[in-house]
Amino acid sequence: MRVIATAILTIWAGGAVADGLPVPLTNADFAPVDAAEARLGQLLFFDPILSGNRNVSCATCHHPAFGTGDGLSLGLGDGGIGLGTQRVADPQNMPEQRIPRNAPALFNLGAHEFTVLFHDGRIEVDPDRPGGLRTPLDADMVTGFASLLSAQTMFPVLSADEMAGHYSENDVSQAVRRGVITGPGGAWDIIARRVAGIPAYADDFAVVYDHVDDPDQITFADISNAIAAFMAVEWRSDTAPFDAVLRGEASLPEPAATGLALFYGAANCASCHSGPFLTDHQFHAMGAPQIGPGKSARFESHARDEGRFRVTGDSADLYAFRTPSLRNVTLTAPYGHAGAHSDLRAFVAAHVDPQTGLVSYNIDAATLPDLPVDDLRGMDDASAIAQAVSYQGPQIGADEIDALVAFLASLTDPAAREGRLGVPDTVPSGLPVDRLR
Repeated sequence: MRVIATAILTIWAGGAVADGLPVPLTNADFAPVDAAEARLGQLLFFDPILSGNRNVSCATCHHPAFGTGDGLSLGLGDGGIGLGTQRVADPQNMPEQRIPRNAPALFNLGAHEFTVLFHDGRIEVDPDRPGGLRTPLDADMVTGFASLLSAQTMFPVLSADEMAGHYSENDVSQAVRRGVITGPGGAWDIIARRVAGIPAYADDFAVVYDHVDDPDQITFADISNAIAAFMAVEWRSDTAPFDAVLRGEASLPEPAATGLALFYGAANCASCHSGPFLTDHQFHAMGAPQIGPGKSARFESHARDEGRFRVTGDSADLYAFRTPSLRNVTLTAPYGHAGAHSDLRAFVAAHVDPQTGLVSYNIDAATLPDLPVDDLRGMDDASAIAQAVSYQGPQIGADEIDALVAFLASLTDPAAREGRLGVPDTVPSGLPVDRLR
């Protein structure tokens, strides 16, 4: 295996990488970012002012201390207290359910290649749609969002379980409940007026955006654009040991070198985890266990999560989810659309043999704060999930799994792990900033 690994690591003189490895990333792969806009976005990202009850920020579920996730299989948004794996349900404001899907990582989302987002791909670049984006709002989609990354912030603030709060708890949740999202008095406008009413924010928006001469001109799209700029610069990740290999500047030690050979060879991982970000951006039914409340409409009572099918209606997409990028994967536990596995090695072992992984799954593998709910109801659908599996990995042994995990560790980027701007000491609203105590 060492011979194979050495061959794969050979770099051609022209800069391309032999034997199927991607070419190195360059600045051309990423959208440019205005520094002042990113600094404004940093404050907004960590400010709970964007949530209905002013108690949840973007960082609550996407914190750098937890690899831009929350460290939980399924998080607690509104109704939770604490951060990451220390987060618990608030007995004075109990959550109705867990957030249905695992909080995805935010690395490299400012790259041009990312044209579809969320586990089910429900938003994506589409030049034929209003604003150039396809979203669940369809024809009601408003314009002004500078990118797909900006547009994705529209939805967590509308989710009762994530940021909006429930029913009549606040003005945002009331607007969401009535279905008033866009326009004056809509949920997004309410949030924008909150932000615009804070003098420090009003001043910053006027400096960053030429079209803002008055606080009343600040829109939710402006807020989203600033947050997107922050995320793009903060968690750009292209200086991991793996990148040094791609640039011909280094080689991997054992067992990571063997793991690389397996990844791009016999284990067939690169058939889906391809390209410089280690994702094909496509949707595959991989047999990940279904735990938690599932993804359903308000009138439905099941605990299924049918993945891409809920977007396309195509039965071929049942239980299919977007291939995640593996950049910094050692930092982003738990794994899978429902976060069913907290341990990376255990997840890899289940991933290469999904049928066995489903049958043998034990919920002790998850990381879930106490909540009086049945987290295993979705496993009643395990046989249907198994039948939909589109992949069966090769038979590989324990040493080979160890080697794959060692290779995955080479995707960890110290610069992205630390971030560029970091966690602010304070935010203009004066509300508490999420940080590890």
